[in-house]
Amino acid sequence: MSVAGAADKTPFQAKPVAAYAHRQTSENVTIAAEPFITDDQAKDAFGKVNPWRHGVLPVLIVIQNDGKDAIRLEHARFEYILPATAKIEATPAADLKYIGGARQPKQYPTPIGIKVGKSSKGPFSAWEIEGRAFSAKMIPPGQSASGFIYFQAPTTSDAASVYISGIDNPVSGKELYYFEIPMSGK
Repeated sequence: MSVAGAADKTPFQAKPVAAYAHRQTSENVTIAAEPFITDDQAKDAFGKVNPWRHGVLPVLIVIQNDGKDAIRLEHARFEYILPATAKIEATPAADLKYIGGARQPKQYPTPIGIKVGKSSKGPFSAWEIEGRAFSAKMIPPGQSASGFIYFQAPTTSDAASVYISGIDNPVSGKELYYFEIPMSGK
């Protein structure tokens, strides 16, 4: 690929919160959630890796603060709720590379002993996994933030929802009402 070809590729960027079908507004804060399951969605965000093919559901979270005060997200909690009332807590992006446990290094016999080679990297070692994770701690008035939250979900469903709590207003000290965003328009 030429340098011009590399420059033509636009980096992944979330759309404005109003562009997503699955969203909820409460107290002048709008949150959208979009699961990334298909290879086309994953290619734009993660390159060659589709986390869903490896048992991890990436959900893009977009938060727009239209209030007069900043909102604090330091204690925000994200859960994926399946129809059978199963709750799955978000897995920190930094922990995903350890899914599947440690790998045994490859060993090669040589005339002077055994040579140890490097083990191959797992699918979650790509920089996009941690680099695109939701990391905002505060959102000023009139601003937005976005990123991926990861769930080790064995399955997904149109009837599932993302439950978000722990967002507060640092000026008043009051916690915002929780958000429960359905993954379908049903």
